[in-house]
Amino acid sequence: MKEMTENEARLRLETLCAASEQCSHDMEEKLRRWQLPEEARARIMAHLTAERYVDDERFCRAFVKDKIRYNKWGRRKVEQALFMKHIPSELSRPILDGVDDDEYLRVLRPLIASKRRTIRAADDYEARAKLVRFALSRGFTYDLIRQCMKADDIEVDDGTDD
Repeated sequence: MKEMTENEARLRLETLCAASEQCSHDMEEKLRRWQLPEEARARIMAHLTAERYVDDERFCRAFVKDKIRYNKWGRRKVEQALFMKHIPSELSRPILDGVDDDEYLRVLRPLIASKRRTIRAADDYEARAKLVRFALSRGFTYDLIRQCMKADDIEVDDGTDD
């Protein structure tokens, strides 16, 4: 691979950022892979940020919305993905807190209903456990899972003895 100049790298990243939302960490990783000098990487990142090609808050808003609506992820999985992208929790927490529980329930109900049709279990207890594990693996909180399953008349053991 031929070496990339600073100007070529800047133009490639501008094009990429114009096409879709990108976070600063991903852009820095690309610059590192392209083996640009530290000073050039800093100048390019400063330019991308100043010209608002890269805006981590805007990226976070789009990322959260897309992962919940299209990937059917719960809050925990989205949080983990944002952590992996080095988005600070001070930035992501208010955005995630802004998502109403009803939005998660609108995503979770059809997921559980669909999964319930495909589960093979010896008894109701095993089926419920499989549904809970499935929903937890999608990043939904246990409280939301219980709320959703109670609304759909699927008993869930809450760990308390009545």
